[in-house]
Amino acid sequence: MTTRGTGPRVVFVHGSVTDAALSWHKQRALAKRWTLVMPNRPGYGSSPIAGRVDFDVDAPLIAELLDEPAHLVGHSYGGIVAMGAAALRPHAVRSLTIVEPPAFGVARDEPLVAAYVAEMRALWSLGIDDPETFLRRFAPVLGFEVSPKPLAAPLAQGARLLLTERGPWEAAPPLAALAVTAFPKLVVSGGHHPAFERVCDAIAVATGARRECVAGAGHSIPRTGARFNVLLEAFWLSAERA
Repeated sequence: MTTRGTGPRVVFVHGSVTDAALSWHKQRALAKRWTLVMPNRPGYGSSPIAGRVDFDVDAPLIAELLDEPAHLVGHSYGGIVAMGAAALRPHAVRSLTIVEPPAFGVARDEPLVAAYVAEMRALWSLGIDDPETFLRRFAPVLGFEVSPKPLAAPLAQGARLLLTERGPWEAAPPLAALAVTAFPKLVVSGGHHPAFERVCDAIAVATGARRECVAGAGHSIPRTGARFNVLLEAFWLSAERA
């Protein structure tokens, strides 16, 4: 786990494939005014793992980091984890930002969402056992690019975890529990696929969250850098004032 900066505390939860360092490298500039806590979820970096990646296993581990009040930010699979963690320790959450979580179950009745989930599940059913091959088939579906060839060590590690992680479409985020919490909530999408837009809309409506879109980097919204950082910082400052 990396901690840097001074000021109010922010816990970042990364998603699939990329570890904390790769996922949040463009958010490091925020350390000028905020204390950034960037843990590696189980299996990433040097963080140990028993079994496969599972959002229900990871959520209590992130909740343990809320031993003092903090803003919580989760991207992709980490967004599902962050929602679970926030519901476990709501008294320690100053604000919650969820960035394009693949929590497709919240909008399973939407035809576009159902079709997208079917496309993703079909990839796992192919039985591909080479992590790099699987990642290069998976990346275009999720809306990001993979380079170089061969994969850098952290990406290769993430690709191995991706092969066996619990499908995010199985998640049942605690939306009702989050809806009654007092802390401000923000849901951000990337404007690249209607299925993610529907999911983000559903979460925002169910929890009373503010809804924003930061386009230009597909699913990898944190890579937009300054545009995403400005949105985050303004939201945190608003939460601090409240």
